[in-house]
Amino acid sequence: MASSTGTNAASYGDCVAALRTSLSFLESSVATLENGVSDFPRLMSVLKTARHYELIPQTTLQTAEASLRSELSPAISTLLDRADAHIGRVDRRIESLRARAELQQGRLENSPSRPKATKSAQLDNSAKLRARVLKQRREALQYSVERLELEVLQKERELRKRLDVT
Repeated sequence: MASSTGTNAASYGDCVAALRTSLSFLESSVATLENGVSDFPRLMSVLKTARHYELIPQTTLQTAEASLRSELSPAISTLLDRADAHIGRVDRRIESLRARAELQQGRLENSPSRPKATKSAQLDNSAKLRARVLKQRREALQYSVERLELEVLQKERELRKRLDVT
């Protein structure tokens, strides 16, 4: 029995020694992991703000650029044609409104019921009302012409900007 107790004690001692060795390896591994992981919070913040780019060959870039140009060129041409057509329509509308304003001005000046400084006291209410309506129409037409001229200028600026960008 003494020998079996001694053998058991020796084998228990070997087990304890092996367990202690394993424990020291485990502690060493944990320390190594802590050293490796301790910089992760800073590394995460650095990687979040940093942008990483892949380098591509110049030929691939040129091919993609040419493809993009070929796809966009018809659309740009169409848009420029539409802009030109719209500017033409607006120009014609401005000319039409100017002509109407000149016609209305001529009618006002040549009208027999045109109030003159000497006849202003003799005008009846209907002539005054007609004169006021014609004056309001003239002002509205002048306002329309000015607004359309401003629209044309704005469209021209936008077109120039688009042409400068491309």
